[in-house]
Amino acid sequence: MNGTMLQGFSWYLPADGSHWRRIAEQAPTFAYEGITAVWLPPAYKAEKGAEDVGYGVYDTYDLGEFDQKGSVRTKYGTRAEYEAAVRALQANGIQALADIVLNQRLGADGCEDVLAQEVSSANRGEKIGAPQTISAWTRFTFPGRAGAHSDFTWDWTCFHGVDWDDRAKRKAIFLFDGKHWDNAVGRSENANYDYLMGADVDVNDPRVFDELVRWGCWYVDSCGLDGFRLDALKHIDRGFYLRWLDAIRKHAGRELFTVGEYWGRTADELTSYLGTEKCMSLFDVPLHYNLYRASCSNGDVDLSKIFSGTLVERDPVHAVTFAENHDTQPGQALQSFVQTWFKPAAYALILLREAGYPCVFYGDLYGMPNDGNIPAVRELPLLMEIRRRFAYGAQHDFLDAPDVIGWTREGDAEHEGSGVAVVLTDRDGGEKRMFVGERHAGETWACVVGEQDDVVVDAEGWATFRTLGGRLSVYLPERTADALENDRQLHRIAREIAVDTEEMRA
Repeated sequence: MNGTMLQGFSWYLPADGSHWRRIAEQAPTFAYEGITAVWLPPAYKAEKGAEDVGYGVYDTYDLGEFDQKGSVRTKYGTRAEYEAAVRALQANGIQALADIVLNQRLGADGCEDVLAQEVSSANRGEKIGAPQTISAWTRFTFPGRAGAHSDFTWDWTCFHGVDWDDRAKRKAIFLFDGKHWDNAVGRSENANYDYLMGADVDVNDPRVFDELVRWGCWYVDSCGLDGFRLDALKHIDRGFYLRWLDAIRKHAGRELFTVGEYWGRTADELTSYLGTEKCMSLFDVPLHYNLYRASCSNGDVDLSKIFSGTLVERDPVHAVTFAENHDTQPGQALQSFVQTWFKPAAYALILLREAGYPCVFYGDLYGMPNDGNIPAVRELPLLMEIRRRFAYGAQHDFLDAPDVIGWTREGDAEHEGSGVAVVLTDRDGGEKRMFVGERHAGETWACVVGEQDDVVVDAEGWATFRTLGGRLSVYLPERTADALENDRQLHRIAREIAVDTEEMRA
């Protein structure tokens, strides 16, 4: 079966505490559309409580269970609702992946006086002035939890440094006395990219490491998780996750699929991070930028090189491909939003090919009414279903022209009606003569995306497939297309109701 991951949230979801319930309700629809895993947003209490997306981590043991930071629930709901969402996904054959954010802590319960060295924000190895005593927000005692689940409390020795001196009311980057930035991190920015924000966790401190392992085991056991999405890998010592994942997997006695966010723009960076151990998959950031540039180029990108320099080209087994995520959507720090006209083609490029594990963005599936009313990608549910049911068999690439490219999948005996042909352009309309396999000789193929006439496959298994200017066209065997349309009639009604409901809630 073709796997498809869903990033089960976007940045500006309403902070109404209903998202875990929404995910549970949507689980059957996800399964129908071919989703095999859902990456859930951070489930633990963050600095801004019920208003926080979740990356400003306060207490990883509080999954919406304790009255802390102004609320019991998180932005997405309560712990009981979170666990119910996990169970609903799993009941529909879908893995639940937890977002793991271990680089930083924010919203401390108290300050401490600490001797620290100010460093340059542009070069973390460059000292500014002499060491000084600062007042750092580094005491995390979690009074609202009162020792439940863990009695571990955090002080300044658990961190490398901070970016605020409360004594002087001054923002700067401070490295604590006796500490050093980790070396096995991204080094192309700021000479060392360990520090990101807040109180920077010293993940290699023995006490901290042991506590994070205890927490990880507790989290997996308590919520029945199937795997992880790891945040901000460029800022965390590479060796930490090698050890941490090994410990959690041994405790759980199973694989626990894991994908990491290493925001590197070259395949060299990503393959270097994967190393020989390859203990996880990584998001294919270079492919995202190729798709983004193609959408912004006014047809001046060479589509024949759309996969050049990508992780899916270099290591398809460990590549999680994506068109969009919460950091690239409008208004975010990594904004690089694939333009609407190219979005269907971008999704075809990750969903209908054999290489990579595609990740669909919730905002593209349901729309983003909170982001300037960005609509859902109309073709996306159909592309997902085509992947699930028909995108099988040998692949034949026709990525041989700068403006019109295509590929086919022959289909196989295990998937009835399978086989697909795809052609797309970033300029004028065009056509591709492509091989779909001798098993399809004499068949009529219908265009299910792109409004093109039917084509007939010749005796040798070839046909000419067309597309309109700046468009995507997807073809299936005619009998398959007819059956697909019949199957989708009933589902379309339920799907439209789900989208309308989502928009009303937002």
